[in-house]
Amino acid sequence: MEYLTLNNKMQIPILGFGTYSVNPRQTRKYVSHAIAAGYRLIDTAQYYHNEREVGQALAESGLRRSEFFITTKTQTDGYKATVRGLDKSLQLLGGDYCDLVLIHWPTADSLGTYKALEEFYYAGKIKAIGLSNFNHLEVEEIIKETEVKPVVNQIETHPFFQQKKMHRYLNQRGLVHEAWSPLGEGLSGLMTAPAFKGLAEKYKKSPVQIILRFLTQEGIVVIPKSTNPQHIKDNINIFDFRLTEDEISSLRQLDKSQSITGWPRSMAIEK
Repeated sequence: MEYLTLNNKMQIPILGFGTYSVNPRQTRKYVSHAIAAGYRLIDTAQYYHNEREVGQALAESGLRRSEFFITTKTQTDGYKATVRGLDKSLQLLGGDYCDLVLIHWPTADSLGTYKALEEFYYAGKIKAIGLSNFNHLEVEEIIKETEVKPVVNQIETHPFFQQKKMHRYLNQRGLVHEAWSPLGEGLSGLMTAPAFKGLAEKYKKSPVQIILRFLTQEGIVVIPKSTNPQHIKDNINIFDFRLTEDEISSLRQLDKSQSITGWPRSMAIEK
């Protein structure tokens, strides 16, 4: 595994296991598969309704809590609602703290939400605070109006939407770029692009593994989701090779600024 250092000196695995749209009744099983395969970064959210099952898989793993990096996300707007939501999340996850909590998307009172996160941070219940689906103007407002600097911004990122503008901005401001949907959720033509197929043949890997390696070599944290045990194993098996600078440069040319959903609209500014 490779790691990135956050601006608060914590280290985050550059590849983790995503649980978006995983049925809560199946989450425990698939997170357990991921842990057995070597994943230590697990990403969940209040919106996913599977925090309890993630916590159960952690408890049953036999590993120390300190060996994991657990991320969840708020589904609340404002200080009071966020305090209640965070208390519930910690209860469901079954621990005394969460490594990273993100504001899942900008809301009418993102600053109030962030203030609640800061309170939990100062109490040691959150080790780091981050953002998700915030454009650079929204990130800048958070940085200027709050005390604890966010450590990441998790945004849609894949070879057809590489978020180059945001990537530069986040690097300049000392935030880590984290990708949701790094495999493009089945965007037409992505998996069958000749560039990935050719590199897959060269390195004896799959196109998916080439995509994940490309993004991680760009310094982007990825959290691919799978409910196929073999794919779960394959997705983490990408650290035994490196793409060349020429290959990286070639793959950068695939960027179309093509979003999967177009949501949230505020992210359109980054195109």
